[in-house]
Amino acid sequence: MRRRAAGTRGPGRGAEPGAGAAPAAGAGAPLVVGVGARRGVPVGEVLDLIADTRAATGLTARPVGALATVEAKAAEPGLTGAARRLGVPLLSFPAAALAAVRVPGPSAAAAAAVGTPSVAEAAALLAAGPGAELVAGKRKSTPHGRPAGVTCALAVPADAGERALTAGREGAATAPARGADIVMTSPNPPRRGPDRRPGVVGDQAPDSETTGTKETQ
Repeated sequence: MRRRAAGTRGPGRGAEPGAGAAPAAGAGAPLVVGVGARRGVPVGEVLDLIADTRAATGLTARPVGALATVEAKAAEPGLTGAARRLGVPLLSFPAAALAAVRVPGPSAAAAAAVGTPSVAEAAALLAAGPGAELVAGKRKSTPHGRPAGVTCALAVPADAGERALTAGREGAATAPARGADIVMTSPNPPRRGPDRRPGVVGDQAPDSETTGTKETQ
């Protein structure tokens, strides 16, 4: 694992509720949020989509453990800023590593744009580790008067006890992946065992649902 940029910020003043803190009893394993972003997306749009997705799936009590994305978006201010606000690490993976993860609806448009048919879903699954479960498929932001700037998906580690959209081998890479780069560190990073592979946030864009620019897919 290569540390690209360091910084620490806990979930104190300014941190979003339910993020970065140790899970409460019965709260379950932390969520890994895969994200894909358009250049220049505002931090608020990223945070709003994550909050809306957690609410829509009934997972507001589940803490966020990490954000994950494709390597090409690792320095996107909207993503690094969102990770800082949440008090969690932003993990990034090479496009080739994300392309090896099977997802429900791979997108040819995304593959052409960023080198992987999925960013958000693939990053969430890869970051959550082997056998991870996708508990919320890709969702898009809905800013007024302009295309979506961000997409996200939610995954949990294997055996987390959630009803999954994608599980088992669906969430495993079909080829060895290089370790993720940690773009931003946190006092509460997601737990990893010797058999756990770090991942990245990204997003998958089914061709039938392509909205906005290819950068967000």
